[in-house]
Amino acid sequence: MSRATLPEVREGYFPHWKLKTTGVIMPEERLPWGQTIVSGLQHGVAMAGGTIIAPLIMGFDPNRALLFSGLGTLIFFAVVAGRVPSYLGSSFSFVAVVITASSYSGHGPNPNLDVALGGIIAAGVLYGIIALIVMQSGVGWVERLMPPAVTGAVVAAIGLNLAPVAVKSVSGSQFDTWIGLLTVLIIGLIAVAAPGIWRRLPIIFGAIGGYLLYLLLANDLGLGKPIDFTALAAAPWIGLPTFTGPSFHADAMFLIAPVAIILVAENLGHIKAIGAMTGRSLDRFLGRAFLGDSLATIVSGFGGGTGVTTYAENIGVMATTKVYSTLLFVVAAIVSILLGFSPKFGALILSIPGPVIGGLSIVLFGLIAAMAGRIWVENKVDFSNPRILITVAAALTAGAGDLTLKFGAFTMGGIGTATFGAIILYQILGWNSAKQ
Repeated sequence: MSRATLPEVREGYFPHWKLKTTGVIMPEERLPWGQTIVSGLQHGVAMAGGTIIAPLIMGFDPNRALLFSGLGTLIFFAVVAGRVPSYLGSSFSFVAVVITASSYSGHGPNPNLDVALGGIIAAGVLYGIIALIVMQSGVGWVERLMPPAVTGAVVAAIGLNLAPVAVKSVSGSQFDTWIGLLTVLIIGLIAVAAPGIWRRLPIIFGAIGGYLLYLLLANDLGLGKPIDFTALAAAPWIGLPTFTGPSFHADAMFLIAPVAIILVAENLGHIKAIGAMTGRSLDRFLGRAFLGDSLATIVSGFGGGTGVTTYAENIGVMATTKVYSTLLFVVAAIVSILLGFSPKFGALILSIPGPVIGGLSIVLFGLIAAMAGRIWVENKVDFSNPRILITVAAALTAGAGDLTLKFGAFTMGGIGTATFGAIILYQILGWNSAKQ
């Protein structure tokens, strides 16, 4: 397949989206409007699991998360001139550091949400600085600083660092534990046995299955604490979300800001994957993609939303359908914004029982850690190289054990220690790489 670059932007800032009804639909093409709307809704479903569950785990309002997810996607769409097909959803890379920075207990609304928001904005600003440098100098320095061995180590450390949070969520009672484990089983069965496109949506259907199971066993059979539908019944169908502003605390900002490095690596991988699928290099849009994601994260942080990132779930849908039209993501973004203005929908999400969320967390956090294996395998990382082996080993232990470093009044948590430790250690140990 040809590795041609995208057509120049001489036709205008945005493409004209030429109508095409068969075959592969490229980013600057579109399906008939009816099919475009249906396909866009499919992308809305694909992003829903992560975009809704991530804020619940951190104690954020899911309505606000959806609203800023949609707004963030539109910001990204505008910055990349409508030429990179991506959806921006809630990033799980923020979960561990947000929980630590805000001292969140894991239940109900996060009482120190403003502290976390300041850190999310700091991450967005750092991300934006990196984006501007990439736009001027290219992405080569990022790839040298964070090769697949380091990126995989940091991703794995994030997943392992979150493991205690997931386990705690299903440890309230034996009933909670079994609900969590059965939710995991439902997710697994959907992932391997569901037909067609539904197999790509195990999280959202796992949440529905776990919710219904809990409803049966707790509300009908009295085996656990019943779900309270009072708030759901009282919530209006349409209403303005309640926005929350940030507060800026140095410790929280320094703890959360390094997540920007993970977002860079994540976004880089996603853009490369889209380029491979379409047969076109999107490298000249990498800086813009980073900038769009950073601006979306900053805007979200100022309004009370989560940090956002490009979503692999939607890339999976594109790989299956061969439809890469960027207009699909405008549709998905509008749907998210509309749901953000429905308190009834938000109340339904908030009624999901804790053990069900815990089961989802077990899978999601495990998938984050497992994604490291995919990064290493796809990039043929050589673990017989002691430089790589020692770097990965140290990062995994620092992240999983939440190794905390203190520099005067400044505290760096396990994720930060693992991230910067892996980057620095890999570079130090490369002093004699020519001999390896």
